[in-house]
Amino acid sequence: MLRCTVAIFAVTLLLAGVAGVAYSHCEIPCGIYNDQTRVSLLKEHVTTIEKSMSQLEALSGKGDPQSINQIVRWVENKESHANEIQEIVTQYFLTQRVKAKPAGDAGHGKYVTQTTTLHQMLVAAMKCKQTVDKKHCAELRRLIDQFSNAYFSKADLDHMKQHKH
Repeated sequence: MLRCTVAIFAVTLLLAGVAGVAYSHCEIPCGIYNDQTRVSLLKEHVTTIEKSMSQLEALSGKGDPQSINQIVRWVENKESHANEIQEIVTQYFLTQRVKAKPAGDAGHGKYVTQTTTLHQMLVAAMKCKQTVDKKHCAELRRLIDQFSNAYFSKADLDHMKQHKH
């Protein structure tokens, strides 16, 4: 009986230890990143937001219950994709990929450009949530391109252009 109790206790400690060490993929230094995919996802989210805005414009003014239901769904869709943009910008690029460079460091100017562009992307995504003005989608696309030019090497940018869908 004592041997069984000790074994159960040992297994419980082992499982508790494993559960405490379970990390999310993105915030451990595994080295498996695909920055180009994240940029592609950002662009897809902008396209989806823009489509949502178009649908909202088409349905506005219709007062029937089905149209109202669809309006709610398109607003939720627009919000969700804007949140996804903010998640990629903050949790992927700002938290993990863009490395701080102190003033005076050779890479400081690039760092400032990258972080300020990412901040502007966060604000533009917020404006996409608040409005149905497609100019914010255009601004997001411009900022994604601006960030890409500041973040990727010329070879990476050329590769991305070759494999654009």
